[in-house]
Amino acid sequence: MSTAPENTELEPVDAFRDRARRWLKENLPPASQSRLGVPDDESWDRARRLQRILSEGGFAGICFPKAYGGQGLTLAHQRAFTDESLGYEMPLELNVPTLAICAATLAELGTEEQKRTHLTAVLQGEEILAQFLSEPKGGSDLAGLTTRADRDGDDWILNGSKIWSSGAYGADYGLCLARTDWDVPKHNGLTMFLVPVHAPGVSIQRIKQVTGSTEFCQEFFDDVRLPADAVIGEVGGGWAATSRLLVHERAAMGGTSPYTSGRRPHLGADTNVLVDLARDTGRLDDPRVREDIGAARMMNVVRNQLIDHVTQAISSGAMPPAAGSVVRLFGAETTWQQTDSAMTIAGSAAVTGDADGPGIARIGLDYLFRNAWSLAGGSTEMARNIISERVLGMPREYAADRGVPFNQVKRGR
Repeated sequence: MSTAPENTELEPVDAFRDRARRWLKENLPPASQSRLGVPDDESWDRARRLQRILSEGGFAGICFPKAYGGQGLTLAHQRAFTDESLGYEMPLELNVPTLAICAATLAELGTEEQKRTHLTAVLQGEEILAQFLSEPKGGSDLAGLTTRADRDGDDWILNGSKIWSSGAYGADYGLCLARTDWDVPKHNGLTMFLVPVHAPGVSIQRIKQVTGSTEFCQEFFDDVRLPADAVIGEVGGGWAATSRLLVHERAAMGGTSPYTSGRRPHLGADTNVLVDLARDTGRLDDPRVREDIGAARMMNVVRNQLIDHVTQAISSGAMPPAAGSVVRLFGAETTWQQTDSAMTIAGSAAVTGDADGPGIARIGLDYLFRNAWSLAGGSTEMARNIISERVLGMPREYAADRGVPFNQVKRGR
């Protein structure tokens, strides 16, 4: 396998693109050869192997620092590689949350030892990361969590439960937010930990959704012992750490993250899917269908321009990082519109799968999953609040527990 050139200057994007094109052709299988419907455990193992190939070829973690196994290049390099990789099988399962959310957070807040140990392992395909944030009783009030970590000498003892953790069953470590101080207001008493998924006391239950998928999990922590060096950031600084993690999450869901590699063509990314669908169902000449495809194309053009605009504005300081919620919200609306259009075009074929075309059978399942885009990366209602308060400067909503020690906050039994 060829490797990246060893020089201290950044490789020109065009030269990088040419090198990536040749390397991909020689080292990765075409996407058409990807096996669909394989067991989940097997797909994770394959993703690890593909990530290892990228690492050995010098194309893993294009925007991550070289010191931890990345390439130390720019977003322009990453976009060039993504464009060239569209026809090839990629470890897409590792993009979210492992690379774009968890590894990005570790790169910012981890100790040198944490970064050298875990970032390197992630980029080499040796570790998969998950995020343990939401709780069964928590709703959208993340800071009101009750999973607790109590000191025991130099160690911490973790107890509680998390839920809706994507891919946790296939992960090695989880970034877990827990309460470490009950005598201060809820945002001030939190700490983030790096938790080994297979540690004694950790058990995982997979959740079956209406689509049949079991990607999401619930975790139970029963007296899980964590060493002092499991803390990410500062003790009591968990909300600040989580705020950075959520910035990366919104960027990942909105399409502005520099840490995702490869892109799975789907209804929210490629309106050619709708054209193919209309052709397969014999409706390409229907004026209403053509209008729907045109509207979807318009939404995609606006979304792509919005991604570029917001990304540049955040990078230059013209907009705060919270502006990523604008793209996250618009991305959800784009996906809703295109999922609805696909369902309308497919008609009964979305249920029966009678029409020709490999994607027909998934239209109905995609529609059942439609409302997940209202929640992924934080609910769209939360995105609107963030935009109003942190981007537009509007007054914050009233909160009865603001400034109140958490052990004095009334909670349901």
